[in-house]
Amino acid sequence: MHTVSLTLNGKEYSLETGRFAKLAGGAVMVRYGDTMMLVTVCASEQPRDVDFLPLTVEYREKIAAAGKIPGGFFKREGKPSDKEVLAARLIDRPARPLFPKSWRYETQIVATVYSADREHDADTLAAVGASAALMLSDIPFKGPFSEVSVGRIDGQLIINPTLQQLEQSDMEITVAGTDTAIMMVEGSSKEISEEDFLAAMEFAHEHIRQINDLQRQLVALAGKPKKETVDTAYPENLVARVKELAQDKIHAQIRIGSVKEQRSEFRRNLRDILQTTIAEEAPIEDAAESAVRAKQIDELFGKLEKSEMRRMILDENRRLDGRSTTDIRPISIEVGLLPRAHGSALFTRGETQSLTTVTLGTKDDEQMVDGLLPLYFRRFMLHYNFPPFSTGEAGRMTGVSRRETGHGNLAERALKMVAPTSEEFAYVLRIVSDILESNGSSSMATVCAGSLAMFDAGVPMKKSVSGIAMGLIKEGDDVAVLSDILGDEDFLGDMDFKVAGTADGITACQMDIKIDGLSLEIMRKALMQARDGRMHILGKMDEAIGAPRIDLSQYAPRMTKFQIPVEAIGAVIGSGGSVIRAMCLEFGVEINIEDDGTVVVSSTDGDSAARAVERIQSIVRPPEVGMVYTATVKEVREGLGAIVEFLPKTKGLLHISQISYDYFENVGDILKPGQQVEVKLLEIQPDGKFRLSRKALLEKPEGYQERERPRRDERPRQDERPRRDERRPPRR
Repeated sequence: MHTVSLTLNGKEYSLETGRFAKLAGGAVMVRYGDTMMLVTVCASEQPRDVDFLPLTVEYREKIAAAGKIPGGFFKREGKPSDKEVLAARLIDRPARPLFPKSWRYETQIVATVYSADREHDADTLAAVGASAALMLSDIPFKGPFSEVSVGRIDGQLIINPTLQQLEQSDMEITVAGTDTAIMMVEGSSKEISEEDFLAAMEFAHEHIRQINDLQRQLVALAGKPKKETVDTAYPENLVARVKELAQDKIHAQIRIGSVKEQRSEFRRNLRDILQTTIAEEAPIEDAAESAVRAKQIDELFGKLEKSEMRRMILDENRRLDGRSTTDIRPISIEVGLLPRAHGSALFTRGETQSLTTVTLGTKDDEQMVDGLLPLYFRRFMLHYNFPPFSTGEAGRMTGVSRRETGHGNLAERALKMVAPTSEEFAYVLRIVSDILESNGSSSMATVCAGSLAMFDAGVPMKKSVSGIAMGLIKEGDDVAVLSDILGDEDFLGDMDFKVAGTADGITACQMDIKIDGLSLEIMRKALMQARDGRMHILGKMDEAIGAPRIDLSQYAPRMTKFQIPVEAIGAVIGSGGSVIRAMCLEFGVEINIEDDGTVVVSSTDGDSAARAVERIQSIVRPPEVGMVYTATVKEVREGLGAIVEFLPKTKGLLHISQISYDYFENVGDILKPGQQVEVKLLEIQPDGKFRLSRKALLEKPEGYQERERPRRDERPRQDERPRRDERRPPRR
């Protein structure tokens, strides 16, 4: 067993190997505070015949780690939550570029939370553990890399802030990197400047180097020899023939400024020509060898196309669709195009299009989240959908993919930073982005469409938010930063750097790279170029709709918010919720009451909401002489009258003399338990009892004479009354 450690933000940060999961290719237990994360890596014995890195990453939270039992019927962990999916992506994205290009062995990283102190999130620990486990294993890996989170309170940067500190922080940015370069960035912030963002990167990189050194210490104690890898070698004559047949055609085609469909058709046709021509020139009878050569031709064609595109951008400042490196594609915007949606927007930028809707809900629509953290509720949700037809393809439509979860989370972070608080806007917000066309930066199109749709829905959002995706082409010292990248530029380029924000600063960012790392100088250039692009897009958005609509959709629920005394909450709710349930059923509304006495009545019918509000206010209003109430008969007492409840838990006597002007023998002939009657409060007596009258609300009959009833003090005393036997007539 080997352990190495350092102190980070006042707490011990340790890596341990040799005690857990000893049969795995590499296994590391990462501990920070009382949060412990076990990360293992394994690789298959034989390579797969694929043209990509077969890497899978799984992140799992054991609910027992927080001393909790899972909810639900089965009482065990189920499919990965969004939180687990996002944490797995934070491992995959910086690790993937550091594997050798020729590595084709099935590789799996499994990160499991076994202890959670509810102060430190385990996601960055998992990434560090993955790097350390890969470094310890025999898997070739150009690491180490480390991952940290950065917060800022009162201008002071904090490394790996606690969950409590993040509540006060104006940024939450996760950064991964090697000793020399930044590999990945993911985070959100409250409109920070580009300079503040870069300062956070530099601060994070200092601590990343420390944790990288800690990993090297562990590898020196327990590392295994690495497997050798062999890069793919192509026959020289095949390389020359593919270049001879295709280079001039590719060189001419990529300068036409074609659209995506034209480029795809050109690729298909030229690939077919290459395969057919070479097969005819040098036939191969063996089917297996023929398949190998066909695969090599496709790979060589791809490399040739990539090289030609990159040189065109670097040498001529010209891109596949004819733009320069800083040009933004044409933008068109429509808002309010879906009549029944509470808010909608269609945002199109080039060949990328998002149709986004906003739905306003009530407190009952909040999402309950139960995981390692204490139970909490989400009132702001953004869901991103990427159907296969958006790229002109047919495909299976199953559950939400990890990519969809990640893109939706990024857009949600960007918009949430400027969304109104529950005090400013009591509605629950659900934004749904459906990508109808995709050719680059659909997540940033979602940010733009989401901002527009929120304005269309009348959400009092502070400012418009736009987003842009930046690309990078780097060959040695030659560097080109691309604004608003296409899908092909993302695939053939070296970076995908998404930046979202308002006119005043950055609200969210995400960066992935395919090279070994990115210097801060290049990142600075990309940020400044992204700001120019963001401002251009914001201008187009503000032309379409520059502020929230004054009125909500007629189909959106209306909310009436008011306060009641805390001591009156029980009366409004009633025993077992009987009173509030009855009002919801009677008026067709939704009623929510907070612990501080805040009441929110929601309904699409304004009259129903008004009547519900009046009923609640009548319940909490103290009894007032002269007021008329709808009372419920609780008990009939012959000879005396009836006990009625005219306010919740407030009863009074409806005396027999105050029931009716008409003569009746029995009270039960007029009133029955459960019957509702209108009564007027005549008097609140010194002892707190209430005297009520039904008769006061009835029309007095003409010529009616009120009979005199002797006062209680004028009635004969008990000892002055004749005995019962004296009142009887003598028996005969």
